[in-house]
Amino acid sequence: MKKPKVIIMSGYGLNCEEETKFAFDSVGGDAHIVHINDLILKPEMLSQYQILVFPGGFSYGDDTGSGKAYANKFKNHLAKELQEFLSRDTLVIGICNGFQILTSMSILPGALTHNKNGQYIDRWVDLKCEGKSPWLSGIKSISLPIAHGEGKYLITSKEYKDMQKNKQIAFTYTKGDICKFQNLEANPNGAKFDIASVLSKNGRVLGMMPHPERAQFFHHSPLWQDKKIKGIIKKEGDGIILFKNAINYFKR
Repeated sequence: MKKPKVIIMSGYGLNCEEETKFAFDSVGGDAHIVHINDLILKPEMLSQYQILVFPGGFSYGDDTGSGKAYANKFKNHLAKELQEFLSRDTLVIGICNGFQILTSMSILPGALTHNKNGQYIDRWVDLKCEGKSPWLSGIKSISLPIAHGEGKYLITSKEYKDMQKNKQIAFTYTKGDICKFQNLEANPNGAKFDIASVLSKNGRVLGMMPHPERAQFFHHSPLWQDKKIKGIIKKEGDGIILFKNAINYFKR
């Protein structure tokens, strides 16, 4: 069986392409980093892929709001191809800035705005899995790093109830081992209903503020030395399971 093909978007300030490619390749994918301008020149290229990725970074310097300019460029030039991609049995993930791009394109509900303290936040968070999706298979709770200035997720109470009903809330911030160990608050950015990650209605599109590609290995965790002392030693980190799930979805 051919390896599932992954297209990872790049250009204009997206800067997490390489580690994201490494993650997909390491679990059996065939990942390609493609500049948005190259995709615009050859839009039929998108039909060759099963997984579409909008990685983290600071597209267009966040000058018009995080993810908005990149989303507009994609919509203005690739709307037809994107719709065709979404209509197939495919998967999409937007990580951090990529999540902001997906909400700006209205592929995912809600909006992301400035953190409650008005500052950039760089730390680890604990997450509880709430949703149902090929991306989330076998996950109950994980810990991942965040690094963002506009990660406060906003949604109305009515929309929240609908999303709960449809299992569209993928992850919520919770006070787990890392927050307890470092005495940190669970929800660092003030996101409504503690939402860190959401899904499309069909579960195949995932948007998340935390970075799974930065938690691929056990030693990435700030607790790895403490766990090692307790005799807990692993190779893989919490984040890699998301990439495994995506690749395994196309090997079923």
